[in-house]
Amino acid sequence: MTHTLVSGLEPPYYTAVFTSVRPDDPEGYGETVQRMHERVQDVPGFLGYESARTPGGIGITVAYFRDLESLTAWRDDAEHEAAKRHGREHWYERYSVHIGRVEQSYHYER
Repeated sequence: MTHTLVSGLEPPYYTAVFTSVRPDDPEGYGETVQRMHERVQDVPGFLGYESARTPGGIGITVAYFRDLESLTAWRDDAEHEAAKRHGREHWYERYSVHIGRVEQSYHYER
């Protein structure tokens, strides 16, 4: 789970919203998430991400990318593909992915 919000991005940019249901803390999950976080940092055009999970197992991760090419590069990354495959086979009860173009963005900070 992230504890800061991504803000100050200049539109347009793209989001990949990943919503999922899985058991709390399945074996190997934390290590894989950490590795994917390290790996996505190297994708040109990656802007950041936010993630949260309810105690009941519903998770939402929003990743931000400058353009569709960078988002596609992450989607097609071989190690990321292997992690997704493992997740479908072992961790997730269900998930969905939504891709969107952000045309307007603003934030508030006290």
